[in-house]
Amino acid sequence: MKLTGREKSSLILEGVITVILLILLNMAIIIIAQDIIQSNPGINNGIFMIKQSMRIGPMQTQIWSYQRILIAILIVIDIWVVWWRLRRRYHLYQMNHIIRELHYIAQGHLDHRIPFRLKGSEQHVITSVNALVDSAVQSMDDERKIEKSKDELITNVSHDLRTPLTSIIGYLGLIEDKQYRSEEDILKYTHIAYEKAKQMKNLVEDLFEYTKVQQHGSPVNIMKIDLNQLLEQLTASFELEAQHKGIEITSSVEPSPLMIEADPEKLGRVFSNLVANALKYGNGASYIRITARQERDRVVVKVSNDGTPIPAKSIDHLFERFYRAEGSRSRATGGTGLGLAIVKSIVDLHHGDVRATSNADETSFIVSLPLKQEQTEKKN
Repeated sequence: MKLTGREKSSLILEGVITVILLILLNMAIIIIAQDIIQSNPGINNGIFMIKQSMRIGPMQTQIWSYQRILIAILIVIDIWVVWWRLRRRYHLYQMNHIIRELHYIAQGHLDHRIPFRLKGSEQHVITSVNALVDSAVQSMDDERKIEKSKDELITNVSHDLRTPLTSIIGYLGLIEDKQYRSEEDILKYTHIAYEKAKQMKNLVEDLFEYTKVQQHGSPVNIMKIDLNQLLEQLTASFELEAQHKGIEITSSVEPSPLMIEADPEKLGRVFSNLVANALKYGNGASYIRITARQERDRVVVKVSNDGTPIPAKSIDHLFERFYRAEGSRSRATGGTGLGLAIVKSIVDLHHGDVRATSNADETSFIVSLPLKQEQTEKKN
């Protein structure tokens, strides 16, 4: 940190004044000491005897006079006092610079940081202030993102609820106004309304599940489970639906049994969502394969299908809330856009990670989980 010209002048002036005052003080001390010694014969004789008895070096040189010793001591003290005063003043100027920088930041210049570096405790102050400003800016950015996320959530939920609700009201309105020609029309209208109501129910359930796993401190019921058994039950539950679509669904685990610490209900939801996602969007697929293998202290589960590949531009956004890779908000597939977001949230709760790969041959969702969870998670 560089001092201003005015600060340098003030520092020099203070040094000069301090030296002058110290010289006057030293002269006063020396005069007083001489008066005391000369007015007291006993002290004077004692000093003379000490000087005669103390000889230094091979030449037996007599020690200096007490006046020179006193002056040397006073000079050392004076140097220390001057250094202390100037250093104290310099630290005061440093703090003034820091305070001015703080005032500048406090005026709203949150992109500004204290630029200079100092030594000692002052540098700790600068580092702490810069870190505090960074933390405040980050908190503000996070808060803005949260507010934006809330607005997007409300907008998306409103849109996704309004679309089927409009259809339900419309078709039920046709029945209410007797705008039908036969019982077949009534059954058609009620069936459409029923399907739209199921879509709304699925959206509300997915939304509830998503908000539940997103909550801070969401409870996780950790226990030891056999992953092979869980995946076999999962494939059995989807087997009939897969057969109707001409898809073969299989699972394999290596080694078997493969024990893992996890919440069985939530982990089942992860792989259920991934399989359901493959059934809905894997157009033209002939198989869905679920494979799991142990890799050191982790287990890697892959859910793969040979259906229509996911566009490369969509891969990085698949786990975002309400994102749909088909590029429109069509309900033809019946998706809510929350399934993969729920998958990621649950995997995060288990300290794992999930990613997707897709090419012309195969699309895979890969989940990596630790075999053992943290002790604190078990207590939940």
